Parts: sequence; structure tokens; C-alpha cells
Amino acid sequence: MLYTLLLILLILLLIGALPAWPHSRTWGYAPSGALTLIVIIVLVLLLMGYL
Repeated sequence: MLYTLLLILLILLLIGALPAWPHSRTWGYAPSGALTLIVIIVLVLLLMGYL
């Protein structure tokens, strides 16, 4: 249950990291790319049974 909430939280952070505001457009996709990597790692660990 806790890991499902963690995954949902990470997905929401990923959506929130998209450059939508004018001051964040110069950041590019680095914030969402880093969060995508974290989501993929957590998902792989969940599927492999380590979490």
C-alpha cells in the first residue's frame, strides 16, 4: 500500500515538473527527465519484488 502511494506521488511530481510556467521554460525537460528516471527505477524495483 505504501509503495503504491509512493508511485502515485512520483507520477504527480513528474506531471508537476513539466515546464508550464514562463520562468521554468528555460529549464527544459531536465526536472521531468530526472523524475521519470526515478519513477522507472521504483517501478522496476516493484516489479522485481525488492520493494
